[in-house]
Amino acid sequence: MLKLLLVLLVWSWTSSALIRVPLRRLRSIRTQLRADGVLEEFLKDHRPDMFNRRYAQCFPPGTPSLRLGRSSERVYNFMDAQYFGEISLGIPEQNFSVVLDTGSADLWVPSSYCVSQACGKSLHRRFKAFESSSFHHDGRMFGIHYGSGHLLGVMGRDTLKVGLTAINQEFGESVYEPGATFVLAKFDGVLGLGFPSLAEILGNPVFDNMMAQKIVDKPVFSFYLSRSGGSSPDGELLLGGIDESLYNGPINWIPLTSKGYWQIKMDSVSVQGVSSFCPRGCQAIVDTGTSLIAGPTNDSFLLQQLIGATPTNIGEFLIDCSRVSSLPHVTFALGGVDYTLTAEHYVRREMLGDRELCFSGFQAVDIVTPEGPLWILGDVFLRRFYSVFDRGQERVGLAVAKQP
Repeated sequence: MLKLLLVLLVWSWTSSALIRVPLRRLRSIRTQLRADGVLEEFLKDHRPDMFNRRYAQCFPPGTPSLRLGRSSERVYNFMDAQYFGEISLGIPEQNFSVVLDTGSADLWVPSSYCVSQACGKSLHRRFKAFESSSFHHDGRMFGIHYGSGHLLGVMGRDTLKVGLTAINQEFGESVYEPGATFVLAKFDGVLGLGFPSLAEILGNPVFDNMMAQKIVDKPVFSFYLSRSGGSSPDGELLLGGIDESLYNGPINWIPLTSKGYWQIKMDSVSVQGVSSFCPRGCQAIVDTGTSLIAGPTNDSFLLQQLIGATPTNIGEFLIDCSRVSSLPHVTFALGGVDYTLTAEHYVRREMLGDRELCFSGFQAVDIVTPEGPLWILGDVFLRRFYSVFDRGQERVGLAVAKQP
């Protein structure tokens, strides 16, 4: 009886120490645009070169995020984002839906002073600094360059609640969000969980602030993303530890090779057991803010050919839905362990009216770093594998995720 009591006490302590942030999965911007028949026009208007020419004059001269080459250093693409969590800012609480993004380090939400269409009352919730008794004005300006646009804003500090409460959290209030990307977005803002070196907003990123204030039990957070559309919630961010009930087998730990993105060494990428890419190793980032799996252009195009995907005129790759069961497996070797995706894992299915379309879950993105070009292991990969982000020991952990 005493042993049972001790077990129950330990269980209740560990359960209370782990903070769960439910995630919702919604239709992506790309899916919405395709359903409305305007995806091609949107992509043409939001190419980085076109976007810069149209809106650069709207930003103050010297805005850091507009510097030439910035987009090759920072990759944020929310066109395909699907998983969102709820946070609150201020006292009394003001609620916002955010992308929980390990590929960036800033927290921002729309400001009540925002002048863009994306900040319309009926579209997104806006932060009202004058209604918060805990708000501290900063006054400094920030700019962030996204793959599909820029935003500009001012910085402040306030109480943040995301399952637990952090005080004096630095964040950005966006006042200008040009273009249509954020008009269509199902989220209000972004909460970055990368390292401070990625941040455009000065001060501690959210998880650094939580560690400094000692409000997380361990300097660890983890993600579980469900593949099933009928589960509730559709995923979880767990702050302060891991949940062994969400994965099978042991966690494989991979040390970080750089502290900006959650960057690790990838041993190889193989298709149907044949090593096809980076046989001498390459670099990869584990990124919850990117939905697809991305690789250097040449490698990505070859990979699309090997899985039988054919290009469209807007850069997507289509797959014959009737052939999905016969497509090859794709395996990523990380830390000496093979992580294999079947076609059911890497093919994205969408309904367009009464017709099913199948798209490749791989895309081409060129990110050049001193360590070489980067691959991005986004949500297509992370729905298959439970992911652990360990700031204390500077490592990423992966295990096979349980699915309902």
